[in-house]
Amino acid sequence: MRRAGDLALVLLVVALGVWREFALPAPPRLVAAPAAFSLAVLLLSAAALWWRRTRPVASSLVIAFLALLTPTCASVVSACSVAAHATRHRWLVITHPVTWSIGAGLWAAPDLGDNLTGPVLIVFAGLAGLYLGARRGLARALADRAERERDLLAEQARADERTRLAAEMHDVVTHRLNLMVLHAGALRVAAQDDGVRTAAEELRSAGRQALAELRDLVGVLRTGRTPRIPDVLPDRLSRLVADSAATGLEITLVEHGDADTISPAVRRTMYRVVQESLTNVHKHAPGAHTEITIHCGPSRARAVIRNTAPQATLGAALPASGSGLLGLRGRVEMVGGTLTAGPTDDGGFQVDAVLPAFVRT
Repeated sequence: MRRAGDLALVLLVVALGVWREFALPAPPRLVAAPAAFSLAVLLLSAAALWWRRTRPVASSLVIAFLALLTPTCASVVSACSVAAHATRHRWLVITHPVTWSIGAGLWAAPDLGDNLTGPVLIVFAGLAGLYLGARRGLARALADRAERERDLLAEQARADERTRLAAEMHDVVTHRLNLMVLHAGALRVAAQDDGVRTAAEELRSAGRQALAELRDLVGVLRTGRTPRIPDVLPDRLSRLVADSAATGLEITLVEHGDADTISPAVRRTMYRVVQESLTNVHKHAPGAHTEITIHCGPSRARAVIRNTAPQATLGAALPASGSGLLGLRGRVEMVGGTLTAGPTDDGGFQVDAVLPAFVRT
């Protein structure tokens, strides 16, 4: 639409120039020029208006130079455009009345009033361009301010929601975990059997670790700042497997390659893949044998978690949101990897995550 308007403006300038050149009597000039020369200058001036928005300074200089040869209506339009669209060198608008006056032969014309009409029109066009430019700048500033206000309101809404979630987690989840830790500690003291005391101590340690991680998460929600996440592979991965094995789950961990060759973000993602997969085995496949295979190569890393069919009857179902694998897939894709998960032919389940070895953090 804008280009169509520019084309119409160019054609209008050409039409006015042709009408002025051939329909009106020629004004007195110091040097007479043939009509073909004037028509060529007119066409070049009109063509330069095509770039009046994108290249206002260059277009203005070309038209001002051509006005020294033959003044055209393009000078009036160019003066308005350079004043409205140029971000720098708007002072070039003053060249148009000067070059128009020289080109019109003001110093050789007997009628001063007629030759002042063009420069006066150019001055008014320049003033109109300055007004349009200021109005456009004001509208842009108001739009930017409105956008910043929307961003601030959205950020405030997110901060309020994080604060609400942090309060809920602190008041509800933290309270329940504290009770679990206290009951586990009491059971460890009161139990007579060594196995029960050991299990109670492991439960208390796991609860305390969960409380520490939950407090960190609540702090993140309240402040909105993401702390530096420590590296979790390979040390914490082996502890994660050991903790699951301590609950009676039969697990085999096989590692190939050097985990230090992959970036920390990939190691953290791989840890979360194994963690979520083991959680699903505990929930849905009690008594199953689980095999975890980790490959760390120079260009990619891969984690395959495969479990057999459940060997025990499911007891009381653990609460599940049903979105664990969906969130895990999003986490893997965030670092440029792929995740596939599905049942196997023997009735088990397999999770296969392939990740790049290096991700910028």
